[in-house]
Amino acid sequence: MRNAEFDKEKVLRSAMNAFMSKGFANTSMQDLKKATGLHPGSIYCAFENKRGLLLAALEQYRLDRKAEFERFFSASERTTDNLKAYLDNVVIECISCDNTQACLLTKTLNEAAEQDIEMQQVISNNLSMLQQAFAEKFEQAKQEGDISAEKESEHLARYFLMGLYGLRTFAQTHPEPTVLKQLAEQLYQDVLR
Repeated sequence: MRNAEFDKEKVLRSAMNAFMSKGFANTSMQDLKKATGLHPGSIYCAFENKRGLLLAALEQYRLDRKAEFERFFSASERTTDNLKAYLDNVVIECISCDNTQACLLTKTLNEAAEQDIEMQQVISNNLSMLQQAFAEKFEQAKQEGDISAEKESEHLARYFLMGLYGLRTFAQTHPEPTVLKQLAEQLYQDVLR
C-alpha cells in the first residue's frame, strides 16, 4: 500500500476548522472528507482514525499559534505594545463568533458541555450564580473600604470569575502549586487595586 500524497499542513488546518466548527464528537468522517478533500481511507491511512487526526490537528494548531505569537512579538521594539496587540487580537478572535477563530484547545476541552444542552445550561446557571455571589462580596468589600468605591462590583466579579476559570484551565496542564498560588495571588491583588 502506498502512502497518500497531500499537503499535510493544509489538511490539518482544514481539519482544525471542521473540529472547531462542530466539535470532535459531531464532526463526521464525511465532514472531514469534505473539509480536507481526503477520502476516509486516506485519513485512516495517514492518521489511524478521527482521534489521530484531531491529535495531529492540535499539534498543527500549536505550531500555528507559536508562529503567530512570534510575529506579534517581533512587530515593535516595545514588548508592552506587542502584548497589547496580541491581547487585542485574542479578543477579536473571541468575539468574532467565527468558529474557525475559536481556540481549538478550549473547544476540545469544553466539548462535553457543548454536546449536552442541559449540561451547558446547568453550567451557565451555576456560573451566573457564582458571578452574582462574587459581585455581592465585592460590593460588601467596597462598603468596608477594602476596595475602591469607584470600582464596579459586577465588572470585578466578571474579571475574578474569568481569572478563576483561567486558573483552573491553566492548572489542567501546569499543576505546579507554587505557580498556581502566585497566579491566584496576582488575581487577588488585581482586584484590590
